[in-house]
Amino acid sequence: MKSYIFPILILLISACKNESDNTNKSAKDQSKPLNIIYIMADDHAYQAISAYGSEISRLAPTPNIDRIAKEGALMDAVFCTNSICGPSRSAILTGNFSHVNGFYKNVNGGDFNGEQMTFPKIFQKNGYQTAVIGKWHLGTTPTGFDYSKVLVNWGGQGTYFNPQFCINGKDTVIETKRHSTKVIEDDCIEWLSSRDPEKPFMLLYQFKAPHRDWRPDSMYHDLFTDFDFPLPETFNDDYSGRLAASQNMMEIGGHLNRRDMKQIAPPGLSRRDSLRWLAYGDEGQFWTPNDTLQGAALKYWKYQTYIKDYLRCIAGVDRAVGRLLDYLEENGLSENTLVVYTSDQGFYLGEHGWFDKRWMYEESFKMPFLIKSPKHIKAGTVSKELIMNIDFGPTLLDFAGLKIPQGMQGKSFKNTFEGNGIGRDAVYYHYYEYPKWHKVQPHYGIRTERYKLIHFYYSMDEWELYDLQRDPNEMNNIYKQASPALIQQLKKKLEELKTQYKDDAPIEQMRLMTDTVIRRVYNEPSKRLK
Repeated sequence: MKSYIFPILILLISACKNESDNTNKSAKDQSKPLNIIYIMADDHAYQAISAYGSEISRLAPTPNIDRIAKEGALMDAVFCTNSICGPSRSAILTGNFSHVNGFYKNVNGGDFNGEQMTFPKIFQKNGYQTAVIGKWHLGTTPTGFDYSKVLVNWGGQGTYFNPQFCINGKDTVIETKRHSTKVIEDDCIEWLSSRDPEKPFMLLYQFKAPHRDWRPDSMYHDLFTDFDFPLPETFNDDYSGRLAASQNMMEIGGHLNRRDMKQIAPPGLSRRDSLRWLAYGDEGQFWTPNDTLQGAALKYWKYQTYIKDYLRCIAGVDRAVGRLLDYLEENGLSENTLVVYTSDQGFYLGEHGWFDKRWMYEESFKMPFLIKSPKHIKAGTVSKELIMNIDFGPTLLDFAGLKIPQGMQGKSFKNTFEGNGIGRDAVYYHYYEYPKWHKVQPHYGIRTERYKLIHFYYSMDEWELYDLQRDPNEMNNIYKQASPALIQQLKKKLEELKTQYKDDAPIEQMRLMTDTVIRRVYNEPSKRLK
């Protein structure tokens, strides 16, 4: 009888020890700081992410980006505060509107003030390893990062081929073999693999793609060659009742240039003349690749050429996102890492006959935003909470349990995933840049769940009002037909938000901001070929 007691005791002690070890391991895992990976593409329209269910995305799916929504949440009412690359990025970094952070124009708006508070600086000060890899486009050297490798050529925009990167504000390296998306993908995996595994990390993983002039990696050249994409419902919009829209210079039929359409300059031209030849079309100059292609057929050809290259660029981004998600799973990091996928703003994929962004109309105003964090967000969540890009930084800090500075105008929407909304009934927008590049009139406005009110103020005084429930394509400006009570209610809300966000300067001062010229410097140190 006694001979059985000792083995049984050993088994019981072993079981208790294993249970204790598992409990300790679980407690240790729960106490680990949350890792953050913020992925941002450039000009990636929500319509081109298949998780959002658009017709075009069903023909060009993004299965890896969709994984983030399936494992976490899809945010379906996220909006930009100033729909243009640099200003959106500065708003995201600082949690403040353009007029507060000082970077409100790409053209003649100076460079970003890197001395101000940004959310990466807070992560860095709290022991996180921080890095930014890819597109920066803010001119000054990134601050708040232990490691930075950012695109600096082509005015800070970077190029798809032979891109130049500045490392830690010092050395510039030129990539001569890989497509920019592949370089950024490889560099991010390399940084994650070489970091200190004992410390939490916060990584900004930022692609140039799918920004103009849409040059995909050669591995995607055969994609979409066996069919054409359907034209958007508003492709032949005549801009009736919308004066500002009628003056645009971003129409697919009239403003895509030869470079966009992958034309090759004639031999024998100087570099300067070659660049001029390729840029022909920017200002509405008529051109056609051959005399037989005219009118509607020419516009159709330009659209198909544009949209296929745009979506091919996105295919490369989707592949890179998939590789990252696989890396996290394979290295036991997925459960304790929050992953965001977004873009710096929305984009037109032929809606209203346009490419580019800038307007407060829905396609450029609305941003894709997908987020997953297994510890905090239930898989398959869909949210229609009204969110702005100034909310991103506060939300990431909140998820990590870090204090949000009082000076940030944005709000955390972490509680949205716990059943408590952010409590916002309208979002505010303000765009300043004019006339370059696309002659979009400066304007400000608000969007509620149902209505959108816009004021174009620079060289006109035009109001537009849209009922998004009845007119989701924003084709009918009902400002002159709407009830005075509705207009009064919306204008009152508009004034409240202008005051709340400290954007209540006189119109004359707003116009002066547009006219002010502050030359950009761009940080392009001495180049070292590698």
